[in-house]
Amino acid sequence: MAKDFKEAFENTRSAGIIAAGALNEINKIIKPGISTGEIDKICYEYINDHKAYSAPLFYRGFPKSCCTSVNHVVCHGIPSNKILKDGDIVNVDVTAFKNGWHGDTSRMFKVGKISIKAERLINTTFEAMMKAINIVKDGIHLGDIGSTIQQHVESQGFSVVQDFCGHGTGEKFHKEPNVLHYGEKGTGEKIKSGMIFTIEPMINLGNYETKTLKDGWTAVTKDKSLSAQFEHTIGVTKDGCEVFTELS
Repeated sequence: MAKDFKEAFENTRSAGIIAAGALNEINKIIKPGISTGEIDKICYEYINDHKAYSAPLFYRGFPKSCCTSVNHVVCHGIPSNKILKDGDIVNVDVTAFKNGWHGDTSRMFKVGKISIKAERLINTTFEAMMKAINIVKDGIHLGDIGSTIQQHVESQGFSVVQDFCGHGTGEKFHKEPNVLHYGEKGTGEKIKSGMIFTIEPMINLGNYETKTLKDGWTAVTKDKSLSAQFEHTIGVTKDGCEVFTELS
């Protein structure tokens, strides 16, 4: 955390707004027939045009500017010439790096007309993230976030991925704390004002288990069931939190 968290919040907000803007650009063009590579190009150009850098590009060897995770891909899908078709769902995960600070966010997009099951999965995932964000304030435990998400998700018959989690961010892309999306109330580290981290639940239609493909990045559901994810970067305040990655 920066010595002055007001400055940290301002810088994260600037990066977060750019990342959210990139996702809004995707929303304008998403339709059957577009490739995930085209989505990547739009993200790269939008972030670059706003004098920021796409943090995923070359991060630990990742080859693209965003992650595009389609259908049963849980996270870290690599954009390619893969064409999206009617009924697909896709998570686009972007991180803008501006003036030394990161803003990290992801959103689900529907391609054409999707199934009722996919719609329910997407809605439940978004609700779980927002329920967790709404309880964040100085003094709660990290386990309270995980418990809130897990209870809502499992009440709807879905499962919470346990192999990936939210994370602290700021001047570093990924840092402590790890923010699990499952767990028990009253456990884990206490949250303090000034902390900046992501909440990014990955929720599966079937079993929670995942595996990573041979490319070393793409994580998929073991049972090939659909997966959904939403992500915001937030900053903790005394009485709540600020979401940095949404446009007013």
